[in-house]
Amino acid sequence: MEVKIGVHNAPREIVVDVDATQEEIEALVTKAIAGGVLDLSEAKGRRVLIAGERISYVEMGRQAQGTVGFR
Repeated sequence: MEVKIGVHNAPREIVVDVDATQEEIEALVTKAIAGGVLDLSEAKGRRVLIAGERISYVEMGRQAQGTVGFR
């Protein structure tokens, strides 16, 4: 699942592709905002740590699959 995270005073959002459900991500974000650190890991091994107090927004959703042809 693709997760986009907006961070205070950062010019761009952070995009992470994780193998987790929306419920799992929501629980991690809620815990981080309550006073912790958001810790996300990608399947490729990249790890992202963000202080919960710095999180502006979190957008969750699947990456769009490429299509062939015209719609």
